[in-house]
Amino acid sequence: MSVRINPSILSADFVNLQTDLERIATADLVHVDVMDNHFVPNLTFGTQMVGRIQDVSPIPLDVHLMISDADRWAPGYAELGAYSVTFHAEAATDPVALARRLRSIGARAGIAVKPGTSIEPYLELLPEFDQVLVMTVEPGFGGQSFMPETMPKLRALSAEVARTGLDVWLQVDGGISADTIGIAAEAGADTFVAGSAVYGGSDPAANIALLRAAAEASTHSH
Repeated sequence: MSVRINPSILSADFVNLQTDLERIATADLVHVDVMDNHFVPNLTFGTQMVGRIQDVSPIPLDVHLMISDADRWAPGYAELGAYSVTFHAEAATDPVALARRLRSIGARAGIAVKPGTSIEPYLELLPEFDQVLVMTVEPGFGGQSFMPETMPKLRALSAEVARTGLDVWLQVDGGISADTIGIAAEAGADTFVAGSAVYGGSDPAANIALLRAAAEASTHSH
């Protein structure tokens, strides 16, 4: 199983964003958190900014929509050329129809669940998605502590992916560091969003390599 490290640009320097994107060129995708100050109590950027990031990023975009009315707004991010667009299960009225729409535009379709949202209703829908994002903190704020109580969801997803043989990436986002990434990898995650663990310190590329090695060690040990 391959390990993917997707740095979150929420931890980047917004004034020097192009430079900070180039500093993570060794990562797999760049995680772009879109927040609308409605679904979550925080505001980041919309399609205009994401389009510019798409223009200059050396690696593909992994867009995470923490926004209300995902059915209406998510397709616009796929149309920008984002490699992957993830919307929240709690913010979509018809997740399957939306995922199919994203795929038809050409993006990978992802669905995200908050820590308190059960994964069981979505297990039978896995063929409709390319990625499932298990939030390991409450969405909307950086710098929160990793929630190990979300790991049973990952184990359930991992078992279902193994049983069906589907190509579904299992992503975690929130509190991921060199100390916690192994816990998530051991539970079945293969795609890891990290913000301060990548951009903290002076060498994002070294931090990416460290996280990748830690995840691979845990992946191969079970």
